[in-house]
Amino acid sequence: MGGMRDIGALLERFGEGKTAAAARLITILEEGGDGAERVMDTIFARTSGAYRIGFTGPPGAGKSTLVYRLAKLFRQKEHEIGIIAVDPTSPFSGGALLGDRIRMQKLSEDPKIFVRSLASRGSLGGISNCTDEVADLLDAFGKDLIIIETVGVGQSELEIAEKSHTVVVILVPESGDGIQAMKAGLMEIGDIFVMNKADHPDAVLAAREIENSLRLKDIPEGNWQPPVLLTSALEETGMEDVIREIENHRRWLEERDLFEEKRRLILRSRVRDAFMDKLERKLWHDSSITRILESRIGEVYDGRLSPYRMVEELERLVTVE
Repeated sequence: MGGMRDIGALLERFGEGKTAAAARLITILEEGGDGAERVMDTIFARTSGAYRIGFTGPPGAGKSTLVYRLAKLFRQKEHEIGIIAVDPTSPFSGGALLGDRIRMQKLSEDPKIFVRSLASRGSLGGISNCTDEVADLLDAFGKDLIIIETVGVGQSELEIAEKSHTVVVILVPESGDGIQAMKAGLMEIGDIFVMNKADHPDAVLAAREIENSLRLKDIPEGNWQPPVLLTSALEETGMEDVIREIENHRRWLEERDLFEEKRRLILRSRVRDAFMDKLERKLWHDSSITRILESRIGEVYDGRLSPYRMVEELERLVTVE
């Protein structure tokens, strides 16, 4: 009970706008369980549908530096910003690898910017399991713009598309990023493509390659046509172009009543993921299921029972009311 009382006190301070309380509540969300559900039950009604921008792309594309530059520009436009930077998980400590996050933390010196680094904990899509919850908490904390920066591991990238109104794909000219983007499915989810490191001799050619790939998709007239932009995060060039296209995409969504539709899709994805997560945890703690799994796995090992027939047996034990 003491833990729940502590959460109640934290929620009260959170409602008063205390940053330390918000940070502690995010830790509770990362830990999961009843405490996390208590937090979400309380704060969800305070969310207002903040604009969510996802930044993804391969490692080494300069995502963190670009986000750092863009966040400073967004602040000049009076936005209150929440930044969720999802890091690969350390195989030893389970924590987030800092890398160039030190630069990102400088943004926290501005009281209107809240930066939190989350560990992906092995998620293939480069998304932490509690990213949605943290985004909701920052929304309820008064942030009108939420930036989600992913690991960009090149698999299951659709996850970021299900959590964002606008997806910005960041690429670099080296190592054939254009081809890799096509393989990873990034061409399907990007609303804006950014070819970073514009000073590289192959940057223009690489950007043209992405443009040609987008033309091959034959996007219907009237649909959003993803722009391809050249930037240099280190030299701070092209930043205003990215801001302009992000604002253009938001305006395009709003003019067609798609902004709220996108939010409904985000929430539908939320409910599905939360349901599947809870169902999975419940099933694997069900004694009848674990008993059959342990008693019959030898038959699978010997080849007398296929994994699919064993799944059928387990399925008979599951009743969805």
